[in-house]
Amino acid sequence: MYDREMDRVTAFVLAGGKSSRMGVDKAFIQLGGRTLLDRALELTGAVASRVQILGSCEKFGSYGAVVEDEFPDHGPLGGIHAALRVSGTDLNLILAVDMPFVDKRFLEYLTESAEHGTALVTTPRAEGRWQPLCAIYRRDFAKIAEEALRADKNKIDPLFSQVELRVLEEAELTQKGFPSEMFRNLNTPEELEAVRRI
Repeated sequence: MYDREMDRVTAFVLAGGKSSRMGVDKAFIQLGGRTLLDRALELTGAVASRVQILGSCEKFGSYGAVVEDEFPDHGPLGGIHAALRVSGTDLNLILAVDMPFVDKRFLEYLTESAEHGTALVTTPRAEGRWQPLCAIYRRDFAKIAEEALRADKNKIDPLFSQVELRVLEEAELTQKGFPSEMFRNLNTPEELEAVRRI
């Protein structure tokens, strides 16, 4: 059955490029018999009717609709900016492809938290760190991102001091049954092997 609620947000999977430590694009790493990209597309597709991939059309075009950076080689902020520039919705979920432990229930809670407030960014903070690559951004954040990118400033976290934030603190996450380990990403072959043994 069609869920109209899924129209309130557009989801973007930040596919990224080749990882020097992994030796391949993280998007194509296999976990549980599927690529991380396939897993992320299925997950985001469960909470949004429109899902797009942030990355290279050449690499990812066969997987779905792709949005390429207007500011290439500027890291995740370049991808977030590109997403917000093309989005047709005010709320935009950004999820990094290398965060395979995030679950649908959390993404629904994240979306609801963003929808019921006015914050430009709704982001979790777990283990003392922002999680800007599993967050909801309103389209107006594109202006802030573009100013930073034009100044050759690529870090996301410092921009949070310039905007209204809705922070999902660790105590709130714990109360709702969301473990902080869910935001763990896969950065090294050792981390991948450890996960595969679980």
